[in-house]
Amino acid sequence: MTTHSLFDSVQLGALALRNRIAMAPLTRNRAPGAVPTPLMATYYGQRASAGLIISEGVPVSQQGQGYADVPGLYQPEQLQGWQGVTDAVHAQGGAIFAQLWHVGRVSHTSLQPGGGAPVAPSAIASKAKTYVLDAASGAGCFVDTSEPRALDAHELPGIVADFAQAARNARQSGFDGVEIHGANGYLLEQFLKDGSNQRTDDWGGSIENRTRLVLDVVRAVCAAIGADRVGLRISPVSPANGIHDSAPQPLFEHLLRALAPLGLAYIHVVEGSTGGPREVEQPFDYAALKAAYRDAGGQGRWMVNNGYTRALALEAVASGYADMVAFGRDFIANPDLVERLRQDAPLNPGQRNTYYGGGVQGYTDYPTLSA
Repeated sequence: MTTHSLFDSVQLGALALRNRIAMAPLTRNRAPGAVPTPLMATYYGQRASAGLIISEGVPVSQQGQGYADVPGLYQPEQLQGWQGVTDAVHAQGGAIFAQLWHVGRVSHTSLQPGGGAPVAPSAIASKAKTYVLDAASGAGCFVDTSEPRALDAHELPGIVADFAQAARNARQSGFDGVEIHGANGYLLEQFLKDGSNQRTDDWGGSIENRTRLVLDVVRAVCAAIGADRVGLRISPVSPANGIHDSAPQPLFEHLLRALAPLGLAYIHVVEGSTGGPREVEQPFDYAALKAAYRDAGGQGRWMVNNGYTRALALEAVASGYADMVAFGRDFIANPDLVERLRQDAPLNPGQRNTYYGGGVQGYTDYPTLSA
């Protein structure tokens, strides 16, 4: 078996990447009015040494928005703002995908069209927090998500169409491709998992029905921009945003077998609890999941994420367990993370109080090795 290094180049669908390190999507709430800014272009450009940057989650519609000051991909001014970001990354020789996002029930009425209720497969609250702007002061704060309403079946084709249009908008804005967000308790995963999907129609109940919306979205996005520029992110056992399923192993193996013939560029797997422990109460066999995908003919790159240290990442790629490793919080504090990993240099600690909202501080002012 040919062995690879984390720092070797890799073909990812239509793209030749210069290393196997991905920058994971990281919500930073620095896009007032949901429009990307020149400061965001600086931030992403600083981190363009990653083999692939996956942008922060980008709502495909206003209904898909669950947090204040996150940048969308459905208005002309948003596309123009993203063009500045993608230009900055490409100027540094980097590659960047947009993460297409619909939050479903993880939202607040103040963020929804007409102040309406967030949408979900079933009218079950997420019991999670979201980030909104205080009406009096304009400052960002965390509040409980609002009670959702159940989507009517006739609304679902429109959501599929929103994902496809956002993918086209991403390519128009200079993105090299898109990652569909099917993880972390947001809308697509809400349909997948039986804790949040208690429908009795063709979109709920059986595994086949619960995977239907994800598969429809993936097929539509692939048709819009080509499967070799599309990835999918999943988090089989993460409890993020109050999500759970009674039997995740057969659910996700079924999903991956169904995805295998579509020719995706990659599958992005969050192992364990998103941003938390890699080991959770509910056991899951990730190697078996990959085997199900490969056995069904899936050729996409296998990207892993969550709590990977340098040593774990090197071993994951060298052993053939993974083709790429995505790093999240380490990229916030280390714009030159690739070089730090290459040299085994110390990492800057992150400033947690600046993760969400704000300006330059804790965003574009972290030092590099050469600074």
